[in-house]
Amino acid sequence: MTDIIRMQTGQRMSQIVMHGDTIYLAGQVGTEGASVTQQTQDCLAKVDALLADAGSDKTRILQTTIWLADISDFAEMNAVWDAWVPEGHAPARACGEAKLARPEFLVEFLVTAAK
Repeated sequence: MTDIIRMQTGQRMSQIVMHGDTIYLAGQVGTEGASVTQQTQDCLAKVDALLADAGSDKTRILQTTIWLADISDFAEMNAVWDAWVPEGHAPARACGEAKLARPEFLVEFLVTAAK
């Protein structure tokens, strides 16, 4: 049986959960009130740091779900995403519009990766 490893765990959630060779990250948001560009950069920097803590990196991302508070920000978010994703390592991805936890949050990323 494979153990479940939880890292950066609080009462409500863990930032990282590992099961076997799969890494699940909690949803990542950026600086409240910043632009979509800045919030996307913040989210992806957090993803980089969490994957490093789990012994992985962005070339090992399997799937990403992205929520935008306003789908009209799709192109602005994608400009940051496209510059961040290593060529040849684009994961499976979905993006949609959703009401996020706070109105100041414009984007949120949910990532699953391989170890």
